Amino acid sequence: MDFDPTLLRAFVAVKETGGFTRAAERLHLTQSAISHQIRRLEEQVGRPLLHRTTRSMTLTEDGQDFLRHAQQILDSLDALARRFQSSPVCGVVRFGVPENFMGDRLPSLLCQFARVYPEVRLDVSVSMNLDLRAMIEADELDLAVVMTAPGSTAGTVLRPAQFAWIAADTFDVPQGASLPLAFFPAPCINRRVGVDALDSTQIKWHVVFTSPSQQGLRAAVLSGLAITVLTTDDLEPGMRIVDGQYGLPSLSTADFVLLSNGSDTPAVREFGQMVLDMPAPAPVPTQVPKPPAQTRTYRPFV
Repeated sequence: MDFDPTLLRAFVAVKETGGFTRAAERLHLTQSAISHQIRRLEEQVGRPLLHRTTRSMTLTEDGQDFLRHAQQILDSLDALARRFQSSPVCGVVRFGVPENFMGDRLPSLLCQFARVYPEVRLDVSVSMNLDLRAMIEADELDLAVVMTAPGSTAGTVLRPAQFAWIAADTFDVPQGASLPLAFFPAPCINRRVGVDALDSTQIKWHVVFTSPSQQGLRAAVLSGLAITVLTTDDLEPGMRIVDGQYGLPSLSTADFVLLSNGSDTPAVREFGQMVLDMPAPAPVPTQVPKPPAQTRTYRPFV
């Protein structure tokens, strides 16, 4: 049988308010209308749902079971209505973000925003070597996440980050040999932090790999080709932190900060709030174990 949601709402309101009069006030109906709806519902169910006396009103055993199902149905209907209701928020949001802030969470954030605000067009720039701060100042972006030194007064701090020297579990270099490094191209805070730290040491080093992509640097590290500078949140299976090894000094911290160009449209406000509400990634150990190796069968190429 199909239950009318109007009757279900009347029943839930009677239970939550404790009586017909208050339920009628909540639903902006008359008491007699509420009584009629409850009577219709009980006739459809074929069993009494409420036990009424002159002094009290309680749910019958069937009423208690019915209430649980009714609340689940109404919650689902409300969620469905929110999902597909038209939104007054529209326009364009231009958003810039470095790869190492969002990671795998960026697609889910964008998908969630697109579902809630289907009339808003997102224009997203993801890169490690774009000068996002300059793009904000040039009004090329509405919002941007940038890394900055702790204590900066610009923007809203999202979360702290700790830089570290990262290498593969199997990486090694002969004592006294020049240290092979992998970096993002300039301008990049990771590269600047690493080079500034190296300039204060006597370490011999050279750049063996440069890539604008974080995935490129990860590939270079995991292959054992080089050491790079990443945040500790970027550790993956097969990587380890090598601060203090090979004479490498400890690196500084930074803050991920949300900057705005001053745009105050509803679309920009809602997207910015969603970024602010995003939970921080779970902490990772200083060494992430490799997943078990998979056995593969290879056929000769002919």
